[in-house]
Amino acid sequence: MSEFRDTQSRRRENAHFEQSAMMMEEPEGGFSFSNVRRNEFILNNTTQAAGNKTKNAPFKVQKTGTTIVGLVYKDGIVLGADTRATGGSTVMDKNCEKIHYIAPNIYCCGAGTAADTENVTQIISSALELHRLNTDSQSRVATAMTLLKQKLFQYQGHLSAALVLGGLDVTGPSLYTIYPHGSTDRLPFVTMGSGSLAAMAIFEAGYQDDLDEASAKKLVQQAILAGIFNDLGSGSNVDILTIKRDAAGQVIVEKEFNIIKPNEVSVLRNQINRNVVTNIPRGATPEGSTNNLL
Repeated sequence: MSEFRDTQSRRRENAHFEQSAMMMEEPEGGFSFSNVRRNEFILNNTTQAAGNKTKNAPFKVQKTGTTIVGLVYKDGIVLGADTRATGGSTVMDKNCEKIHYIAPNIYCCGAGTAADTENVTQIISSALELHRLNTDSQSRVATAMTLLKQKLFQYQGHLSAALVLGGLDVTGPSLYTIYPHGSTDRLPFVTMGSGSLAAMAIFEAGYQDDLDEASAKKLVQQAILAGIFNDLGSGSNVDILTIKRDAAGQVIVEKEFNIIKPNEVSVLRNQINRNVVTNIPRGATPEGSTNNLL
């Protein structure tokens, strides 16, 4: 009896694999719909218990939203980010700091899973601190970029961290984008996150070579606001960070967090008369007997 059951089980497995092979088979020419067939196959074979019945259940995915940007101007770097942290359609944090410390002259904006971006940047920050102690020299932006891309590449994209890295060293200002799989780009202005398309539209329309600091900050603010108002995953306030040199040639960092609050509602809240709202006059609710709960 057990041999018969084993035979039947093997037959079912073989039929299952043959069906999956047919679904994944590439056509000889024309368009390839292999991903559509694959997704349909996965959906049809993913079930969840619903009482005594089973029904198809798609994978539960948590969508994250962010707008982060970076821009090179003639004297340094300007980084910007929104402050909304989301999980699906729920706002988890209204004032989340997405600009992370890497080195005294290097900072990084993070998009993706908050835990991944925070911990990856902390690990690389610690490595650069040890490197500065060993070499007695300033950290270079290219070194931070290399360490970050190597760390992300090890996990083949399973660390959900898309980064905008900017800093100022002996070679001048440098700005990189680092993708979760480990690829990098070096550009004069960059955007990442779910609101990146709206922010890039502002950059492409307003960016010029040799921008001064005031113009660069204004353009970054406009780019973040474009992401906030055109992407549901981005919102709350605008954070700006500037990396530049002072008159003595030393690198200085200016943080302007919550510089713009486009959805400020404190004025409306102050207009509410709390005494009228919270104090219910005696006798407004009819009394019942002492045996009943009101």
